[in-house]
Amino acid sequence: MHPRTMQTLGVLMIGTGLFLGMAFLGFLAIQRARAELTPGGFALGAFLIFLVLSPLLVAGLYLWRRGAVEAQEAEVAEKQRQLLGMIQARGKVALSDIALELRATRDQVRAWIYDLVHLGLFSGYINWSEGLLYSAEAAALRDAGRCPHCGGALELAGKGVIRCPYCGTEIFLAQ
Repeated sequence: MHPRTMQTLGVLMIGTGLFLGMAFLGFLAIQRARAELTPGGFALGAFLIFLVLSPLLVAGLYLWRRGAVEAQEAEVAEKQRQLLGMIQARGKVALSDIALELRATRDQVRAWIYDLVHLGLFSGYINWSEGLLYSAEAAALRDAGRCPHCGGALELAGKGVIRCPYCGTEIFLAQ
């Protein structure tokens, strides 16, 4: 189910549950005011209303919240797709251009890049000080053993990430 549909359905379920609960409680209150209902009967009726409508309210809350979470996840996935498309189409992209086009912070862009690397979807290198991201063939980067920016020796920085200790360039290797 689409995230926005889940949210809408959740809100409708919550609204319906609240409306029915208020209507039935109003009915019980009117019956109590007319003295046609004892206090015990009112309490029992209110408890039964709660018992019947609480699953509707809980399911509505769940759908509403789950829809919001899935909408955020879908938005991030779309931004990552756009980022990958930009890198593959241009070959060399400035981080500032990426941040502006995707309406994101530099830290968000950095996190998305690492996510793409860990998913094995991106290989290339980035020089954080210059703010440039390069798409490159993983085999060429791995076999070179030298930094494509300064020529220094490379060291392993994590899964799929190699860092140049001299200039700070990070090389990302797709798995």
